[in-house]
Formats: sequence, structure tokens, C-alpha cells
Amino acid sequence: MMNNLFKNYEMSNVGFYLLIIATLGDMLIPFILAPFCYKYHHLTMVMSLLGNRNTPVHIVYNAWLVIAGIMFICGSFTLYTYYAKISTSVATWLFIVLLIYAVGGCILSGIFPVGETKELLTISETIHGYGSVLGFSILTSAPLIVTLLSMRSNELTIGILSFIMFILSISFFVLFVMADKEKYAGIIISNEGLWQRLSLLCMYVPIIIVSFKRVL
Repeated sequence: MMNNLFKNYEMSNVGFYLLIIATLGDMLIPFILAPFCYKYHHLTMVMSLLGNRNTPVHIVYNAWLVIAGIMFICGSFTLYTYYAKISTSVATWLFIVLLIYAVGGCILSGIFPVGETKELLTISETIHGYGSVLGFSILTSAPLIVTLLSMRSNELTIGILSFIMFILSISFFVLFVMADKEKYAGIIISNEGLWQRLSLLCMYVPIIIVSFKRVL
């Protein structure tokens, strides 16, 4: 069924370019917007706080999340068509992971902004909270999936690097979850902004490498 759905899907390398823009942009745009936000600190604050309605850049950042989500969806189609010839089932797994992340971690998070705190007091904050947690959590498996696909296609270097990124992304994600615990306040573990960025970077690296390989 999945093959029939995608058999006529042709985007050349456009999807890979969109994945490169979405992943690199997601890491860089917070650094571009942060100077306009008083007291915003990359080490201790998560990126989604830039989308809070009280920041002067919330419209720009939330619009970016929606656009990035659309690019991830288009890119997920391209990755599926590229990897389906290697393993339809594993390629489908990667497609679903990126689709869930695109919708939950990007599009819904952009449409429904986060509040100033982690308390889910409004419908918008609740949708954002659950969407981002689901999307971010499931994306941790992306490096592992790329590892499996790379090994099956004899791209050993990419496979090994992707597996290293998988271990690192899980490690940083655990630190990210631990960061807001009171017992870790005041020490390096409390830097949830740092762990979020490092975890996300490790999740993105395999996708970036695969995409660059296809367009270069």
C-alpha cells in the first residue's frame, strides 16, 4: 500500500534540500532571534520560549516552526522514496517518525505557542506541551533508523556515525528531562537549553549527512 502511495512521487532532490534547510535552520534561527529577547539565555531556556506571546519575535519563530514542519513532511516523502528500495518497512518507520515530529514538534507547536512556564494552563499550552514532547521523543529514534538503513545499503561510515549520534541523542535527552528537577538546580545538569540543543543536533546530524550526500 505504501509503495502504491509513493510510486508516482517525484521531487528529485528538492526534498533533501528542504531537509537541510529545516534542520540547519532549526538550530540557527534561535541564535538569530534571541538577541531581540531580553534575558533569554540559550543554556538555560528551551527554544520554544522564543514563541511565547510575550516575546517580540514570537510571530517569526512560530511561523518558522510551521514552515519547518511542512519542509520536514516533504523531506520525509523523499527519504521514503530513497530508502524504500532498501527496506520498505524500515523506510516506513522513518517516514512515520519524521511525520509525527513535523506535526507535533513543529506545526502544532507553532500554531499553539508555549506559555512562559511549563504549567499547562491553557488549551494552547497543553497542545504545545503534548505535541512537542511526543514529537521530540519519537525523533530520538531517527538516528537509529538511519543506522539500520545505512548498514543495509553498505554505507558503513554513515551507519556508524548515525549510531554514535543515536547514543548521544538519548544521553542528552535524558539530561534534558532531568534538567528541571529541583535536586539538580544550580549545577550543569540544570542547563536544559543546552541539552535540548545538543540532543536535537544529534538527531538531525544523520538526516543532514544523508541529505547532503544526495545533493552533492
